Amino acid sequence: MIDRLLDFSLKQRVLVIVLAVVLTGAGVYSLTRLPIDAFPDVTNIQVQVFTEAAGLAPEEVEKLVTFPVESVMNGLPSVTQVRSLSKSGLSIVTVVFTDGTDIYFARQLVLERLQTARERIPEGLGTPEMGPLSTGMGQILMYVLEDRHTRRGDLTPEQRDACLTDLRTVQDWMVKYQLRTVPGITDILSFGGLVKQYQVLVDPDKLTAFHIHLREVFEALAKNNANAPGGFIEHHAEQYIVRGIGMIKTLDDIRNIVLAAEDGTPIRVRDVAEVVVGPEVRQGAVTMNGRGEVVSAIVLQLKGENSRAVIRRATEKIAAINKSLPKGVRVKTYYDQADLVEKCIGTVRDALLEGGVLVVLVLVLFLGNLRSALIVAVNIPLSVLICFILMQRYGLSANLMSLGGLAIGIGMLVDGSVVMVENIFRHLAEGGGARRDVRGSVSSAAREVGQPIVFAIAIIIVVFLPLFTLQGIEGKMFKPMAFTLSFAMLGSLVLSLTLAPALCSLLLRGPVHEWENPVLRLIRKVYPPLLRAAMKQRALTVALAVAALVGSLLLVPRLGSEFLPELDEGSLLIRATMLPSVSLTQSVKIATQLERLVLSFPEVESVVSKIGRAEVGGDPEDVNNDEIHIMLKPPTQWKTAKTKEALVEAMNEKLSTMPGVALNFSQPIATRVDELISGVRAQIAIKLFGEDLDTLVAKADEIQRVVSTVRGVADLAVEKVAGSAMLEIEVDRTAIARYGINVADVQETVETAIGGKAASQVIQGEKRFDLFLRLPKGVREDVDRISNLWVSAPGDEHLPLSQLARIRLTEGPVMISRENAQRRIAIQCNVRGRDMGSFVAEAQRKVAAQVKLPAGYHLEWGGQFENQRRAMATLSVVVPVTLLLIFLLLFMSFGSLRHAGLIILNVPFALVGGILALYLRDLHLSVSASVGFIALFGVAVLNGVVLVSYFNQLRQEGASAEEAVLRGVQLRLRPVLMTALVAGLGLLPMVFATGTGSEIQKPLATVVVGGLLSSTLLTLLVLPTLYHWFEEGREEAEVEV
Repeated sequence: MIDRLLDFSLKQRVLVIVLAVVLTGAGVYSLTRLPIDAFPDVTNIQVQVFTEAAGLAPEEVEKLVTFPVESVMNGLPSVTQVRSLSKSGLSIVTVVFTDGTDIYFARQLVLERLQTARERIPEGLGTPEMGPLSTGMGQILMYVLEDRHTRRGDLTPEQRDACLTDLRTVQDWMVKYQLRTVPGITDILSFGGLVKQYQVLVDPDKLTAFHIHLREVFEALAKNNANAPGGFIEHHAEQYIVRGIGMIKTLDDIRNIVLAAEDGTPIRVRDVAEVVVGPEVRQGAVTMNGRGEVVSAIVLQLKGENSRAVIRRATEKIAAINKSLPKGVRVKTYYDQADLVEKCIGTVRDALLEGGVLVVLVLVLFLGNLRSALIVAVNIPLSVLICFILMQRYGLSANLMSLGGLAIGIGMLVDGSVVMVENIFRHLAEGGGARRDVRGSVSSAAREVGQPIVFAIAIIIVVFLPLFTLQGIEGKMFKPMAFTLSFAMLGSLVLSLTLAPALCSLLLRGPVHEWENPVLRLIRKVYPPLLRAAMKQRALTVALAVAALVGSLLLVPRLGSEFLPELDEGSLLIRATMLPSVSLTQSVKIATQLERLVLSFPEVESVVSKIGRAEVGGDPEDVNNDEIHIMLKPPTQWKTAKTKEALVEAMNEKLSTMPGVALNFSQPIATRVDELISGVRAQIAIKLFGEDLDTLVAKADEIQRVVSTVRGVADLAVEKVAGSAMLEIEVDRTAIARYGINVADVQETVETAIGGKAASQVIQGEKRFDLFLRLPKGVREDVDRISNLWVSAPGDEHLPLSQLARIRLTEGPVMISRENAQRRIAIQCNVRGRDMGSFVAEAQRKVAAQVKLPAGYHLEWGGQFENQRRAMATLSVVVPVTLLLIFLLLFMSFGSLRHAGLIILNVPFALVGGILALYLRDLHLSVSASVGFIALFGVAVLNGVVLVSYFNQLRQEGASAEEAVLRGVQLRLRPVLMTALVAGLGLLPMVFATGTGSEIQKPLATVVVGGLLSSTLLTLLVLPTLYHWFEEGREEAEVEV
């Protein structure tokens, strides 16, 4: 079949070239259609269910809201985990599905169960709704609204509140609605500012004086705000539509609502309450650059969309929106992923271009013929274009990892063509460049190496099969790389067997003379004596190779291990956690002080703090949590530190002077992905499961103390579960029974008077604002006045709340986390200055020895460590299976167990240089480095196939074992060196790259380049020695027979 394909390509070479041109056009077209992202979205398949339960404490949220939702989600098809978070007034249940589940199918399953959950939640305590269809990479853009007043920063508190209210209204009813029309945007989460409300602030003393119940005020507000349809009437020859107009339009409309009448005199709302426009009670705020509060928003991208395209459309829409905003108001973007996308793509693009140039340079120098070099070099862009066609066909995006696969394979893409063209070139040169039968010479030379090329490239593709078995984050990261590399290698194989021979037959027609560069000439002079010495002292040669292998393996424990190197996003995120009982006002003050400290670093361009939580669908944080987004200047402008790690240390030292604030340093995307996947915003999560919250807190504190003694720990913290100040109003059932009062009557006073309740909405054009009923601020924030609130009893009697309930200040939980139907608390930390694997191993030993858990309580170690363990466990099984598969392919190719085993022996020797390179560069053994070793195996096998196949050919022609080895290595020295050099030099730019995203590619490239050095040396010395040894033994056996 291979020979027929070669013959067809030579006979129909014009057709082959035309098809190559068509292929080029199709590839360029596919490239323009490829979605472009920074890196693969590693978020698992999950659906979040949010339920607002205004006013409920965490324990009530857990019992009455979270548990009903959580219970119906357990048992859904393909569900791997159900976890929940119950906070004051908010329940979040996250349902995680197996990878590969269609997200729309998953949401449909959850939606069906939500109906059952709604029936189990008591009426009035909230309606569960699914969160936005987005991912951990979904927060693509963040912006603030500014006007000339906030930019000036000289406003009084009253003026600032009014300004924040106006800006939030503009955001909610103008900017948000227009931005949501952009294709690819699933939601806009408003954050910060003051939400406008029409508030009826009832005076309890006046209610008592007029004998009016709070319920009556609520009902009157609800009933006096409606339009009514009257159908239509016919009048003469016309038809009139009848409308009953009764909607509230102004504050006076509210004030004039009649509540009751006494002796013919109406009692209106204005007689018992103050009607004002005021802010909604909020649990979040945003501050910026140490100047105070601003109005902000987060743009969420629809799952599966093209990040760069969506950001471009959103940016264009914002520019159009700015033209229509009130004078002096503008939308200003302070964070978007477009810069990250461009930097990541730029890093890979530069590596591809630089590697390609080095590869072409090697080809020209070693082939000594520009035409031959160009024939080989044309394989690179065409293979890449074939890859783009297949990427577009299978829905893969162009990102750091998928394009990284091309960068890794930039040298491997020419391996087949190098062997093919070098052999053709040598045959033509040996024939003196005769014009009589160029096509015949090309055909015979191509047939000679056709089968080895097919098997060698097939083996390289097979080598990457383990990457397809990876799961979770590591699978989502490296599968795109495996796909693109396999696509490109497949393309290079087809081109090596079709286009390369066709071009050789056309372009190598004139006189062809071999030319050796001085370096190759020197190698040819030095190499044969070395090989003869190695063959003569074969036992010593093999012993030295084994010693090098053993020595390198002894270095492995000293390398340390980690999941993946941390990718530099170009920005920082500091999570500042304050005391659980802190107020929002105090949190804003602390955030402003922290911002000013951060801005004292010249590396900082701007800083934005997000305190608490935004609208439902955003991160469910409390007001004691402050996420500080720090936008950094380019590293060339840094003065305080040269590296990001040093800058973090300097910031940590300066910000730690703030009392009562715990700091955790990370990056925006990394933090969000960690939380969505493991529920914890840190690299390592120690999850303690049990029933009693007090016991969980006590044992978590013990674990924290133990882990704090482990070298390398950073940002160590226990989830703040307890410490929330509460005012409990417990109904005295004996007392209310004495007066004939129901629990609901007392709770109505607590809910409506203190907490407040929306009676209706005031509609102004497209805008809608709640009409809210509650007590004045001075009453509802004074414990003594709350105790004296009147509760209506039968017989028009009024009793103080303190007479019907026990009122006390106490402390309760801040939040309650659950996972797989159990309560849990997390101890989280990051690792700095040490590898993660050894850190976790030491921490596990110490915790097991020093912390004793009660019956029914257990620990789980999660986060990135869990991902690393899972990936290594998968590779430890799949890699040996893959090597066995390679062995079978080699056996099929050579028909000899001895020769297949001889080539496979080259694989472990390739480890030597890879391990040593990691050690010398102080890089840890990670999944990325493991992928490098996998790639290295392919190149090592390729060179072995090239040598052994030619040795066998010479043996079949009658050469002795020694003659076959010595002659074979001389003739195959150039292609072996070329394949190793182009593979190594193609990755050299990635080894020394410093751009965004290079952190993940660097260990991989380092392993391959280092391994190629040792692998090539061993291929040229050990492999021929072993072949000679084995064949010599067979010859002696045959002679004896």
